[in-house]
Amino acid sequence: MPRLIATGATLALALSLSACGDGNGGASADDGKIHILVYGDATNKIEKQIVDKFNETSDVKAVLDTIPGADYQKKLQTIISTPQAPDVFFNWGGGSIKPFVKADLLLPLDGFIKKNPDLESKFLPSVFNNAVVDGKPYGIPMRGTQPVLLFHNKNVLKKAGVQPPKTWDDLLNAVEKLKDEGVTPIALGGGDVWPTQMWFQYLFDRIAGPELFQKAIDGDKSAWEAPEAKKALKMIRELVDTGAFGKNYDSVKYTNGGSVALVAQDKAGFELMGSWYYSQQLTDHPDFAETGLGYSAFPTVAGGKGDPKNVAGNTNNYYSVLKKTKHPEAVAKFLELMYSDEFVKAQLDVGNLTTTTNTDEFIETSATPEYSRFQYDLVADAPSFQLSWDQAYPQSAASDMHKAIQQFFNGQLDADGFIKAMQALPTE
Repeated sequence: MPRLIATGATLALALSLSACGDGNGGASADDGKIHILVYGDATNKIEKQIVDKFNETSDVKAVLDTIPGADYQKKLQTIISTPQAPDVFFNWGGGSIKPFVKADLLLPLDGFIKKNPDLESKFLPSVFNNAVVDGKPYGIPMRGTQPVLLFHNKNVLKKAGVQPPKTWDDLLNAVEKLKDEGVTPIALGGGDVWPTQMWFQYLFDRIAGPELFQKAIDGDKSAWEAPEAKKALKMIRELVDTGAFGKNYDSVKYTNGGSVALVAQDKAGFELMGSWYYSQQLTDHPDFAETGLGYSAFPTVAGGKGDPKNVAGNTNNYYSVLKKTKHPEAVAKFLELMYSDEFVKAQLDVGNLTTTTNTDEFIETSATPEYSRFQYDLVADAPSFQLSWDQAYPQSAASDMHKAIQQFFNGQLDADGFIKAMQALPTE
C-alpha cells in the first residue's frame, strides 16, 4: 500500500542501505557524486531510469540508494545527521520533513526556483504546496498523487436503487437503503485505524475548510475546539450510530484484504480509500475491478466553509535536499527531470499519476486512462489538497492520533475527550 505507516520503535536502528547504490558517500562525505535516497519498492526501476538519464549528460554523477519500504522512515532518521546522509531523499512532505527543517538540515529550494521557475510552475499548486514549510519550499514532487475517493460496488448500489452520493444527505439516504438490503453500507478497515481517519479529514475540510486544520498543525490548539470541529465530530458520531459501518468494523482490516473483499463480494456498498484501491481490487478481485467497481468524489456538506472541490489524501512523494550537499547545481539539474516527458510517461506506465502540468498530455497512454483522467481532473481543480492527518503531523504524533480516532469512533471518547487528545499531540 503506497502510504506512510509509522514504524514501531522496535525496529533495529542498524539497517544497511540496499543494493541500487553502494551506500557510501553522501552530502557531507564528498565522493564527487550526488546520492539519491528512495523508499525501496517496485517504482525504483523508474527512479533508476531517471538517474541513468541524468548521468548521460552530467559531469557530477548520481547514485540511487534504496532502503526497504518498511524500514525507510526509521533508517532515514538515523542517518540524516551523519556523514552517510544523502544529498537528496524521498519523503511525504508535511510533517515528515518538519523536524528536519526545524533542525536546519534541509536546503530551502527558493534559490533553485528563482533560477528556474519551472521547478514550481510545472507542478499543480495544490500538490507543490504540501512541501512548503514556514513559507519556504522544501520539496519537489515525484512519483504520483493518491487522492482519497469514495469507491462503490455498482451492482449493490443498483439493487438498492442508490446513486453515488453527491451530498452528505445523499450518503445518509444511501446508508438506509443499503441497510434495508441487508448489506453493510460502508466497508471500513477499522482494525488498521488509518482508514477511519479518512472520514475525519474529509469532514473537517468540508465543514471548516483547510484553514482550521492548518491552524492546528501550526500549533494553535484552540482549532480543535472550534464550532466547526465540534460539528464535524457530531456528524461522524451520527454516521457511526446509524450503523453505516456495521458492528464489526474494528475486527476488519484493509491491509489483509478484509474490507476490500466486503465490497468485491457484494457484502458492502462503499469504501472510502486512497486511489491505490483500484489496483488493490484489480490484484485481489480482477473481475470485479474491471466491471463492478465505481468511484466518485467525497460528498459535499451543506453550509460548509470548505470548497466542495477540495480533496484529501496523499498529495505526492517529494525529493528534498540536504543543506550540506556539495553539488547543489547538479542537484537542481536532477530535480528538473521530475517534470520531464520521460518521467511522466514512465510513471503513468506503472499506474502512478504524476502531478505535473504536462501530465494531461499523456493520460491516454496510462494503463487506466478513464480512471487516471478522473483523478487528475479532481486534483487539478482542487483549491486545496489536504495531506492525510498522520502525515501532516510529525511521525511522533501518529500513534496517539490513531488511538484518539479509534476511541472516538467506538464511543470510548466523547467529543471533549477527542478534542483534548488532539490538543495534546506534538506539532514539531
